[in-house]
Amino acid sequence: MPPRTKCSACEKAAVLKRPKTGDVMCKDCFYFAFEEEVHHTITTASLLTHGEKVAIGASGGKDSTVLAHVLKLLNDRYHYGVDLVLLSVDEGITGYRDDSLETVKRNQVQYELPLKIVSYKVNQSPPCAFHSFTWSMTNILEALDWIKTNCTFCGVFRRQALDRGAVMLNVDKIVTGHNADDIAETVIMNVLRGDIARLRRCTAITTGMDGALPRCKPFKYTYEKEIVMYAYFKKLDYFSTECIYSPNAYRGFARTYIKDLEKIRPSAIIDIIHSGESMSVKKEIRMPVQGTCTRCGYLSSNPVCKACVLLEGLNKGRPRLGIGKEHKERRKMAEEELQNDSSAFSPRPESLLDLPT
Repeated sequence: MPPRTKCSACEKAAVLKRPKTGDVMCKDCFYFAFEEEVHHTITTASLLTHGEKVAIGASGGKDSTVLAHVLKLLNDRYHYGVDLVLLSVDEGITGYRDDSLETVKRNQVQYELPLKIVSYKVNQSPPCAFHSFTWSMTNILEALDWIKTNCTFCGVFRRQALDRGAVMLNVDKIVTGHNADDIAETVIMNVLRGDIARLRRCTAITTGMDGALPRCKPFKYTYEKEIVMYAYFKKLDYFSTECIYSPNAYRGFARTYIKDLEKIRPSAIIDIIHSGESMSVKKEIRMPVQGTCTRCGYLSSNPVCKACVLLEGLNKGRPRLGIGKEHKERRKMAEEELQNDSSAFSPRPESLLDLPT
């Protein structure tokens, strides 16, 4: 940035160039523009309603830390009238999550927001929806003989644990720090997988409206680079280390592709999101109908949810059970259940909302 370049908004000395728009700005104008764009997203999509209790999915990373900071600021500035709380999930990743949770605990003090931490493991407090779940991610990795599916286990279990924590807090919805880059990556991943049915849903700013707890993405149109710049210039306290098990994740390849596109065409990220929003899906392609898992009561489009299938595989020493769309291990599991008495793994009558707190 040339030293005499002036801010495009106020004529002061500019200190940065916005990756999203290309505007050169001073710090204060960038802060205001960043915050106002998030406010516009929230109000246009009606993400927050006065009187609601809202859980912020807090990992300690840049996205959730900036989200917590900005939501608290906007809540005070524009009188949203919502009750904000921090909600974190301890996956049990030694050397990563334990350190990031220390950041979340500092954020709790800095932003003066309540904090609840839920864990995968039942012997930690409070337990997640699995009454018999005794696996941490470190334990799961020890049981696996391959690396590429780490994120499958973690993602499925973390989503259910987050919902479990939200139910315990009696919140009305969950907001997450998913940014524009994340959503563009998901669009590309669904295209590459041929998962047409999920293409339009993956760009939705609010999901889970048909379930107990909606999830919202206030950063849907916010670039990751600008989140980093905001955190850096504001000197926010966040944890920047990447998960030690994620380098080989499938999403990483989509992320690299998106970053390469952004270098050539900065608007590519938003363009991909708009393409996903406008995607035409054939009538014969139907989205799965949401029901409840017969085992744990969690929302599921199948009789047994993905988490219970993965857990079954881990407990039986067949961790590949829940991987892929159709696996011989799952067919074998179905055959065994037909042969065995249903009491071998009796369904849990209570729903997710009825679990003890």
